[in-house]
Amino acid sequence: MKTLAELAQLLQLKYQGDGQVRLRRVGTLHGAKADEISFLANSNYTKYLASTQAGAVIISPGMIDQFSGNALLADNPYVVFAKVANLFAVNNQQPHCQHPTAVVAATAQVSEDVSLGPLSVVGERSQIGSGSRLAAHVSIAEDVVIGADCEIRTGVKIEAGSRIGDRVIIHPGAVIGADGFGLARDKDGWLKIPQTGVVEIGDDCEIGANTTIDCGAIENTILGQDVRLDNQIQIGHNVVIGDHTVIAGCTAIAGSAVIGKNCMIGGGVGVVGHINICDGVTIQAMALVTHSIKEPGSYSSVSPLQKTSQWRKNAVRTRQLDKLARKINQLEKKIND
Repeated sequence: MKTLAELAQLLQLKYQGDGQVRLRRVGTLHGAKADEISFLANSNYTKYLASTQAGAVIISPGMIDQFSGNALLADNPYVVFAKVANLFAVNNQQPHCQHPTAVVAATAQVSEDVSLGPLSVVGERSQIGSGSRLAAHVSIAEDVVIGADCEIRTGVKIEAGSRIGDRVIIHPGAVIGADGFGLARDKDGWLKIPQTGVVEIGDDCEIGANTTIDCGAIENTILGQDVRLDNQIQIGHNVVIGDHTVIAGCTAIAGSAVIGKNCMIGGGVGVVGHINICDGVTIQAMALVTHSIKEPGSYSSVSPLQKTSQWRKNAVRTRQLDKLARKINQLEKKIND
């Protein structure tokens, strides 16, 4: 629990009102209680300012004339909300412990202050840095390196040779380093291609629940610094993702695609293999990326939602586009002649 004044000092911000009000966590404007701090980052929620029961509100200086209660003043209230939420989350962490059912290989190197949950396993020659926390049923294979202050949650599987940086969060059920989908067609069927690369994940990354990141076929699958992946994402073998890129749920990126830095990829996007997406690209939800993108900007595909009757008409017209194009070309030739 912290006072408003303490939060302001920690974050080097100014505040309005009672600096001694005690706050224990964050809450929404319309649901917060007297010991919670809320925030206003979207003007659609301004209507809740007058009735909020929050002990304090994170608000921009330009909006303060609309609120007379306790406030933490911030140019970017949403970013400050994230910082405040993290401060309270850190305070709520449990002390480290190593459960008696955890299994650690004799050749593994595990720092003394690492937490190991029930039935977690650390394989031969693997290393886990100071302050990291493994929840229940986490499986770490051989020759894995995990940095300091990582949080590996329930049921995560990290396969052999994977390299994880510092302060990485991996949510339940994620699989890091499974075999890539490498096959060669022979006359008698498919031949499996051995996947001999590993996965490298940089510092401060976050991997969502049930997301899978395949190991490389020859070279490695690489995530840069501060890459954020949502739940149920598929990252194929040899994919490279640049620093600070964020990807929403259910996106699939095929093998050997290269994604630049500071990109934002919406939910349900498909990216084909062996293409390059430059830095600073935004791809809207449900888009299909079939070719390289060389210029920063926002890109979309797929028709927006419409009534089924209209969609059926448009689908028929889409099938007729090639025929119509040929007719237009013929007419142009007649006109030019």
